Amino acid sequence: MTDFAPRLRPLEAFPVQHEGRRVLALRDPAGYTDAIVLLPRVLLEIVSLFDGEHSIADIQAAIMRQHGELVSRERITEIADALDEQGFLDSPHFAERRAAIDHAFLEAPTRPAAHGGGAYPLDPSEIHAFFDGFFAPPEGPGPVDGSGPGRPRVAGIIAPHIDFHRGRSAYAWAYRDLAERSDADLFVIFGTSHTGMAHPFALTLKAYESPLGQVPVDREFTNALAKRARQDCFGSEGAHRKEHSIEFQAVFLRYLFAGRREIAIVPILASFAHEALVGGRRVDDDPRIPRLLEALGETIAASGRRVALIAGADLAHVGPRFGDPEPVSPAELARLGGEDRAMLEAVEAGDAEAFFDRVARDGDRRRICGLSPIYALLRALGGTRGTLRRYAQWPDPEGVVTFASVVFDAT
Repeated sequence: MTDFAPRLRPLEAFPVQHEGRRVLALRDPAGYTDAIVLLPRVLLEIVSLFDGEHSIADIQAAIMRQHGELVSRERITEIADALDEQGFLDSPHFAERRAAIDHAFLEAPTRPAAHGGGAYPLDPSEIHAFFDGFFAPPEGPGPVDGSGPGRPRVAGIIAPHIDFHRGRSAYAWAYRDLAERSDADLFVIFGTSHTGMAHPFALTLKAYESPLGQVPVDREFTNALAKRARQDCFGSEGAHRKEHSIEFQAVFLRYLFAGRREIAIVPILASFAHEALVGGRRVDDDPRIPRLLEALGETIAASGRRVALIAGADLAHVGPRFGDPEPVSPAELARLGGEDRAMLEAVEAGDAEAFFDRVARDGDRRRICGLSPIYALLRALGGTRGTLRRYAQWPDPEGVVTFASVVFDAT
C-alpha cells in the first residue's frame, strides 16, 4: 500500500476519554465492522488526510509543512493497513468484506435481532418485565388498561428510536395509546436509515426476529406497494441489516400484542429529506418520494387491512459527539428544548412541509435524525393532527439527543 491515496469510509467520529487522554473514536454506523478505533492526537492529523486525494507522499509533505517533521512512508502505510484490516478504508479489501456480508444478509430467510442481547434482553422470560417497566409512573403513563373503547382510533404514532435504556417512558407514552385505541393488525413502520442509502426508500420482505418470535412482513402488501410506487424499492434492502430504528419498533409491537393479536409489519427505511435539504431542494423535487407515499395510500385502501402508521424517529443531536466544538451548556439545553417544541408544533398540526421548513430554517443545525420518517408519516396521514404526549432530552453535555412521543387520532 505505497502508491495509493488511502480513503476512509463514511464513519462516525466522536471524542472520548481513554486512559486520561481525550482521543477520537471511529465507529462504522453501517455495521460492516464492530471494531472501534481510538485515534490519539498524534495520529489524527495523518488520518484526516486519508481522503482519497492525498497520496502517501502528499501526506508526508503536508505533515512536513505543518510540523517540520518527516513521517516515514512505512509509518503511514502501517496506519493505513491497520485501518484497512479493521474495515475502515474504502478499499478492495473492504469491498470483499461488504459483498460477503451483504450476500449473507440477502440470502438469509429472516432479518436477525441485530441489537438483541445489548439494547434489550434476548431471554423471553425477561422481555416482559423489561418493557413493563417503561410504563411505570411517575415517568411512564401507567400500564395498558383497556380504557380505549369509545375514544378516537389511533391512526399513527411517532415513537423514539433512541436506545431503550434512555428512551424508556417515551416509548410507553406513544405505544400505550396505540395498544388501547388501535384495532390495527398491520403496522407500516418508517425508520431512519442512519447510514444513508442509494434510494429514498428501502423495503424488505424478511420477517424481523424478536425474543418473542418473528414479526412477519405482509409480503402481499409490500409487493403491491413496490409495484404501485414504480421504482426500485429493494435496491437498498441491505440497509435493514443493522439499522435499529425499525427493529426497536418491531420488538415493542411484538411485546405489546403477543398473545393478544396476530400482527404484521411493512418496514420502510427512509433517507431523502436531508438530501433535499443539503441540495437546496424541496422533497417533492424527487418524484420517487410522492410516488411511494401516494402508492402507500392506494395500497392501504385496496388491502382491506386495519392499518396504523409508525415513525421510529429521534429529534436533535448536538454536542461534541456529533461534531459541535463545545459541550452543551444548561442554557443551550433550554434553548434546544424551545426550538424542538416550536418544530413539534408543525408536527402536531400534521403539516409535513411546515415541519421540513422548520428544520431547513437553520440548515438543520440540530441534526434532526428523524427528518425523513416523520415527514413521510405526516404526508401519509394526509394532514391528520397529532398530540404531543412526551418530549424528553438525554442531557449528556458531550452528546445530547432529544426525542418525542406524538399520537395521531383518526379523523
